[in-house]
Amino acid sequence: MSKIRMFALGGLNEVGKNMYVVEVDRDIFVFEAGLKYADDSLLGIDYIIPNYDYLIEHKDRVVGIFITHGHDEQMGALADMLVDLKDVPIYATKFTLDIIEQDLMEEGITDAKLVELQLHKKVNFGKNSIFPIRVSHSIPDSVMYVLYTEDGAIVFTGNYVFDPSMMDAFGSDIGKIAYVGKQGVLCLLGESVYATKNGFTCPNHRACDIIREVLNKHEGRILVNIMQAQIFRIQELLEEVKKTDRNVVIMGKKLENIILKAIDYHYISFDKNRIKNIHHVGDPGIIVIVSNEREVPYSNMKRIIRGYDKFITLTEEDTVVFASPIYDSIEVTSTQIFDSIAKIGCNLVVLSKKQYRSPHASKEDIMMMISMLQPKYYFPIIGEYREQVENAHLAYRLGMPEENVFLKLNGDIITLEHGNYVEENEKIKVDEILIDGKQAGDVGDLVLKDRELLGENGIVIVTTTVDKATKKILAGPEILTRGFIYVKDNSDLIEEASKISLEVIASATNPNYVDFNKVKVGIREKLGKYFFQETSSKPMIIVVVQEV
Repeated sequence: MSKIRMFALGGLNEVGKNMYVVEVDRDIFVFEAGLKYADDSLLGIDYIIPNYDYLIEHKDRVVGIFITHGHDEQMGALADMLVDLKDVPIYATKFTLDIIEQDLMEEGITDAKLVELQLHKKVNFGKNSIFPIRVSHSIPDSVMYVLYTEDGAIVFTGNYVFDPSMMDAFGSDIGKIAYVGKQGVLCLLGESVYATKNGFTCPNHRACDIIREVLNKHEGRILVNIMQAQIFRIQELLEEVKKTDRNVVIMGKKLENIILKAIDYHYISFDKNRIKNIHHVGDPGIIVIVSNEREVPYSNMKRIIRGYDKFITLTEEDTVVFASPIYDSIEVTSTQIFDSIAKIGCNLVVLSKKQYRSPHASKEDIMMMISMLQPKYYFPIIGEYREQVENAHLAYRLGMPEENVFLKLNGDIITLEHGNYVEENEKIKVDEILIDGKQAGDVGDLVLKDRELLGENGIVIVTTTVDKATKKILAGPEILTRGFIYVKDNSDLIEEASKISLEVIASATNPNYVDFNKVKVGIREKLGKYFFQETSSKPMIIVVVQEV
């Protein structure tokens, strides 16, 4: 009999940043290591990952990190984490490992312990074991994980959908899922993203009809913006392209490598000879596939729209298709892009997220999963809290008692002892790591506050030069501004600011000594009050005093 603890370091009450921990006695199993896209309020932030200090503190107990599929929300934090957890093995299926390896190589990481899992083959870890089962999602070889313990199975669904038309590498092994349910499931951790949506997701996640319509309706060049790992949507696109005489250009080496590898593995059926190099982007009727980037969503499309791309210039004859779902956190950015495309005069096609869903489990999918597995306990994960709540209500509808359904936030611990829930109200400290550039943890609230201040009110720099021997002012105070006021129209304001600064410097200076701290604090305080009184703005004020 074991003591099992389950909690999330990220992924609850949010979209992305998935990371779930299951401890079985001393063994720590980590499911997912994802990132979250930064919204427009996080100025300059590339992306966000969970704080993983807990894993660093207990890394000798971490059995491995198990990734369900190759999307950034599931594996995008690995490159940052492996700086501190380089000896921890990463387990995934072959195609997922290929994507992970490519990401790590781009970050200069070549010594990661990547372990390929065979579908439906159990891997033992002492008295516990992991069993991967194929499920349907937008990328091949997606899996759910069954963690077998002495007290029963812990099932982690990841992202999934039930669709009988998705076969082979995209298919679900429903028989094995049902078999796990017959063996007995202690706890099911199930996704909540579409728990508010009625019915099955299928067939609303298919977009072949609208793709076919666009190809038939528009004879000119078509640019298709799509997320790098949305292989099912890319497959739909290429299946429709096969029915025409059009060729394809793939923008971006990473996206091209992923698609070519999918063709090599027979996950996609398409003639490689019809994939042309970048110099064919101007060919009549060409299909150009443009991917999103992890750090800055739509960065490639923005570059094209602004005319900075050296290969593509948009014209009124072009059609631009956004074939991936628009995340809530980037709706403002996407709307601005749509407006810019409309101003150019291009034909614009955006797949409505109301009509076209992503391959995530809707209400009927979720209830089908619960019914097949018949868990003793249920833990809604992956999604906003309102979606977790709706997911819990689906379990109640199927007869699960409320006390056996866990609605938790990141850091809340669920404890099971000898197969029964124990109320302990423990918490793990959780936080976010904001990634700006190549290093993790290099941006905090103070930096973001400064960026917000600069963006809203600008900056004022006060410079003065003082004689080192006599302490007399040799030059200045000179007032420089950026993003605050237009200097030519506000000469009186600048002149008064210079006088105020001079008074402060004089009061903090004697023939033997200059109190630099008093000068800097005094100028910031008095100029700050003066500027706010005159302009109702609070610019950032930087004071530079040098002796020569």
